[in-house]
Amino acid sequence: MRNKLRNVAGALLLLASTLAHADSVMLTGTIGSRAILIVNGGAPKTVAVGETWQGVRVVSVQSDQAQVEVSGKRLALRMDTPVSVGSSGGKPDGKRIVLTGDSRGHFMSGGTINGRPVSFMLDTGATSVSLSSADAMRIGLDYQKGTAVQMSTANGVIQGYRVKLGSVRVGDVEVYDIDAVVSPQPMPYVLLGNSFINHFSMRRDADQMVLEKRF
Repeated sequence: MRNKLRNVAGALLLLASTLAHADSVMLTGTIGSRAILIVNGGAPKTVAVGETWQGVRVVSVQSDQAQVEVSGKRLALRMDTPVSVGSSGGKPDGKRIVLTGDSRGHFMSGGTINGRPVSFMLDTGATSVSLSSADAMRIGLDYQKGTAVQMSTANGVIQGYRVKLGSVRVGDVEVYDIDAVVSPQPMPYVLLGNSFINHFSMRRDADQMVLEKRF
């Protein structure tokens, strides 16, 4: 009877992990044929080839990359680069974001701007959400209708644009009417700056950054 109960419990856990929906996934390391994944900004999990965690099945693993399958779709993951795989379709009424630091101490997550997937990096030193003109065009943001501003960079002063984003979403937490700046310079991530962060109280908990929505 005990063995039967254990088998049932194990099957339920496997089913739960298979049916769980992944909004974002990031590869933070590999150990042989196992990938270390962060799903939806949670704690790192070591997953072997053929296994499924939080709706993400590992297909193959190499030294610095992995191929996974989410909802029947194959995705190629590169080290420490979050990939948004779409929202669960539920109402974005969450209040709490938990981000886990990567090997360099950066806090990153997949998410969306105006419903389009982007890769975020938390930046408390940035006044507002900042994105490149390439990312702006990719998500359909007509940034040139915004207000032209002068931006100081290491290479001198350049012209950017100040815009208003309809929505910024991380996990199941969404904030509306967010100030942002668009830079012509290439950027590997969208910087999640203080125009977004100021809607939250923030605390550091070991290798995690926890944001609790205030308004």
